[in-house]
Amino acid sequence: MTRWLAVAVLMGLSLVRAAGVAGAAEEIALTIENNRFSPEEIKVKAGVPFVLVVTNKDKSPEEFESKELRLEKVVPGGKTLKIQVRALKPGTYPFVGDYHAQTAKGRIVAE
Repeated sequence: MTRWLAVAVLMGLSLVRAAGVAGAAEEIALTIENNRFSPEEIKVKAGVPFVLVVTNKDKSPEEFESKELRLEKVVPGGKTLKIQVRALKPGTYPFVGDYHAQTAKGRIVAE
């Protein structure tokens, strides 16, 4: 009986671990190059968290900033940074590169 209980517990743990991997947040690539974001518009599903994978191809750092998302992250030149984003309500969420706000602009559209 104890052996069967141990097997059942191990199987249950395996299912929980597999569900965690299957439920991993979607990663969305965002590139900074020539002081601009690409793509400038990112569409995501409302109500589902995601991860922005921001790659800065420029030599100088850039700050990803969004007041609406309450996010502020500096991405060093030549580096990649992952930014966890909570599930969003439907709407548009602008962001800027704070160091080059005139050219580095974009938006996330949650539908």
